[in-house]
Amino acid sequence: MIHSLIDHTLLMPTATEKQITTLCNEAIEHSFFSVCVNPTYIATCAALLKNSGVKVCTVIGFPLGANTTAVKVFETENAVENGADEIDMVINIGHALDGKWSEIEKEIAAIKTACQGRLLKVIFETCLLADEQIAKLCEISKQAGADFVKTSTGFSTGGATEEHIRLMRTCVGNEMGVKASGGVRTQVIAQTMIDAGASRIGTSAGVSIVNGTEAKSGY
Repeated sequence: MIHSLIDHTLLMPTATEKQITTLCNEAIEHSFFSVCVNPTYIATCAALLKNSGVKVCTVIGFPLGANTTAVKVFETENAVENGADEIDMVINIGHALDGKWSEIEKEIAAIKTACQGRLLKVIFETCLLADEQIAKLCEISKQAGADFVKTSTGFSTGGATEEHIRLMRTCVGNEMGVKASGGVRTQVIAQTMIDAGASRIGTSAGVSIVNGTEAKSGY
């Protein structure tokens, strides 16, 4: 079922505590896999979702990926302390464009250590990269110990595409998860991504997707 693959997402800077509470209640009602929120709301979500079975996911280095590794590591450690179950980190996209693969791999590995056993997803921002760069990032993410590769932040020039999901699944095989995020706003698109190889869907339109209704604009 699609609902069990959804990371119910609210990452807008205008998000209020009331909206976060609604997000958590919706996640419980529809049995979504997790909620995905900015770090300031981790503890709130952990309390609201206690014993519900819904995980708390957060984002690191979001949305630009341009923080130093030390900052991202601290942010991850703090997220774990506050109750995060899953970490979605943004790579240094400039490093990818420059081919600084060793630096990116070291950063992913450092953040994986900081996760202290929590699941780590690596956000590429595929809309800014060539297929060869996406394939290389899949390779080094696997080598660095990440659990998932993820298409997008939802805050750049494009989101998930069927073609990129197929490419990422081919590159990581069955050993890692693939998360489609950015622009997945209908049941048809969500199912297309799953059929292409996505094992998780990041979207703010989770309720609309499971209900088969039209979603408003958003992540």
